[in-house]
Amino acid sequence: INPTPSASATASTEAAMSGGYQIGPDGILVRPAEHAASTYTKPELPEEAKQNTERGAELAAEYAFSLLIYAWNTGDTQPLAEITESGDGFRETYIDKIKESYASGWTYGMRSSITRIIRVEPVSEQRWGAQPNTIGVQFKTTTTNGVTCTNRRVTTDESEYGSSVTLFMTWKNEHWVVTDGYIHNDN
Repeated sequence: INPTPSASATASTEAAMSGGYQIGPDGILVRPAEHAASTYTKPELPEEAKQNTERGAELAAEYAFSLLIYAWNTGDTQPLAEITESGDGFRETYIDKIKESYASGWTYGMRSSITRIIRVEPVSEQRWGAQPNTIGVQFKTTTTNGVTCTNRRVTTDESEYGSSVTLFMTWKNEHWVVTDGYIHNDN
C-alpha cells in the first residue's frame, strides 16, 4: 500500500498561487510566460540616426526613448545604458528606477508612442549648460503603463497619459549619446 502524500509534502514541490499567479521562491509573483521579457524585441537604431545631423539626433532620441520603454518591459537596462552618458541624471534616475522595480517585481505591456515632434535644434553651453555638439530634441508622447507587479501585488493601468520628453543628444565618438533629459507628465 502506498500512502497518499500529505498536503505539506505536495506544497513543498509546488509554488503557492495568488490571484492566478504563482509565487516564486523569492516571494515575488511569477511573470506570466506569455508576457516574458523575451517576447519583447529590442529596438534597432535606424541608419540615419548614425549621422551627425539634426535628423540623426532626432532619430537617435526616438531610439533612446524606445529603449527606455523596452527596459521597463524587460528589465534589460544595458541597451539604454549604452546610449546614455554615465553619471547623467536622466540615465541614473531611470536605470535605478527600473532596477529597483525589477528587484521586487516586473512590468509588461507598457506602451508609448511619439505623437508630435515639438523641436529639434542646437542647444548652447551658455544658455542650457549643454556639452558642445548637442542637439535638443523635444517631443510629445502618449503612454499606458500596462501591468506592474511589486512583490505580490499586481496593478493594471491601461489609461493613457501624455508626456513631454526632452533629450539632449550630443555627438561623441562618432555617435549620438543622451547627455541630459527630462520627462514631464502632462496631466
